[in-house]
Amino acid sequence: MASIDITDVRKAYGAVKILHGVDLTIQDGEFVVLVGPSGCGKSTLLRMIAGLEDISAGEIKIGGKRVNELDPKDRDIAMVFQSYALYPHMTVAGNMSYSLRLRKTAKEKIAAAISGAAEKLSLTPLMERRPKALSGGQRQRVAMGRAIVRKPKAFLFDEPLSNLDARLREHMRGEIKKLHQDLGATSIYVTHDQIEAMTLADRIVAMNAGVVQQVGSPLDLYDRPANLFVAGFMGSPAMNMFEGTYRATDGAPRIELGQGISVPLAGPAPTAEGTKVTLGIRPEHVLVGRELPGGFEARIDLVEPTGFGTILHASAFGSDVKAFSLERGLAERGDTVHVAFPVERIHVFDTATGARIG
Repeated sequence: MASIDITDVRKAYGAVKILHGVDLTIQDGEFVVLVGPSGCGKSTLLRMIAGLEDISAGEIKIGGKRVNELDPKDRDIAMVFQSYALYPHMTVAGNMSYSLRLRKTAKEKIAAAISGAAEKLSLTPLMERRPKALSGGQRQRVAMGRAIVRKPKAFLFDEPLSNLDARLREHMRGEIKKLHQDLGATSIYVTHDQIEAMTLADRIVAMNAGVVQQVGSPLDLYDRPANLFVAGFMGSPAMNMFEGTYRATDGAPRIELGQGISVPLAGPAPTAEGTKVTLGIRPEHVLVGRELPGGFEARIDLVEPTGFGTILHASAFGSDVKAFSLERGLAERGDTVHVAFPVERIHVFDTATGARIG
């Protein structure tokens, strides 16, 4: 396996700029997830690492070796695609062994390699089947097996679970996580699904509009989002965000929201009096009750039971507030309740720049 170093990498198609200077180091054996909305540049970056897209500027190194000018076959990477990309006329064994046969690898080594990969991926009973006789999840495991047998320097996954149903995606996430733990392989995984990113990654790279917004562990991005984009993208249900004005002239830092509501802060923010700010709080941190000290009145507009818990949609101070509770029967549509924002759970962002300030 090998580290991957990406230095000031840029991509443009004529006057249209896709990537605006990406700097990232992926350690040997690390599992890094590139996450962001469609069109943010994450798949383009992955394809540039693979050699499937030219690099407009910057440098990519794999295992310390510059690969900008190398063909994909010379980069010693393996890629798993969303579309599986299996040969329909070949059996599972044929698909998995194809790259080794091209390299004229000895037959006994091929047999040992595909047998080991098939065992890891629970494909042993399916080795003589062709792709049309396999389910979507089985086809994706074959694609992963084909990558494993090559023993590449790095694995690249381009939204490999997008074509699967929800239950199968959940299962395959676990399979990929276990596989990485077994192999210790350097892996880069692209997805727009923040649940996949949170559950799979050692580190997440959040991207938007061709720019890296934040790099860190899943909990780093969840607990301390660097800006409004990361705060809104990571988490389901999404973080509540309310625009207000920062006040601290009387020594009591707070954010003034609509309809005379003022929310206290744990400490002063590094910004000026009167600055327009955005208060963020995750739904699971919003307190809901009939009477709450420091709370404010809200009307329940919608109740969404999930089985695991309940999502409550409420109206307060002229805004929509989402709360998530593990408690069932906490409130019904039309009820009047009180909601409160614990000061230790509040995030503060500069509305103009989007940057975190507290």
